[in-house]
Amino acid sequence: MMKCWKNPALLAALLAWPLAQAQTIVKHVQVDKSPIAIGAWAGDTYYLSGQLADPVTPADATKNIAADYGDTKAQAASVFAKIQKRLQEQGLDMKDVVKMTVFLGPDPESGKLDFAGMQSEYLKYFGTAGQPNKPARSAFQVAALAAPWALVEIEVIAVRSK
Repeated sequence: MMKCWKNPALLAALLAWPLAQAQTIVKHVQVDKSPIAIGAWAGDTYYLSGQLADPVTPADATKNIAADYGDTKAQAASVFAKIQKRLQEQGLDMKDVVKMTVFLGPDPESGKLDFAGMQSEYLKYFGTAGQPNKPARSAFQVAALAAPWALVEIEVIAVRSK
């Protein structure tokens, strides 16, 4: 080891080696029309951006009818289905989710948080006989979400098992 201190090139190579081994490949999954990425890979870890519900009933401009996104339970059903689809597009599934963050807005009619509505849909995907894995999870009540109709937004982190 004493000889390596006398050889600066060898010393630099030995010190840099762990850094070269620890480099992580990052890949952004994105589309041009969105200001944010759908998700991002960092090594074997996939970070899926927050997902909002799709409309239960689409808008009909000819009849001047706005889209209907449903209540918390309906939105949660849409969001979990969307998360599963986005994960499958990346070769992952709900079993690979290790962390989930849930943002819940108050129902506009009652003004109350419908945690039970979200939880009933969550239980269809996690902790089941067919998929017993449960992620670590945080849930927050927020005053509002970015979309004025949104009652549920969920983001997940998934890890590809080796």
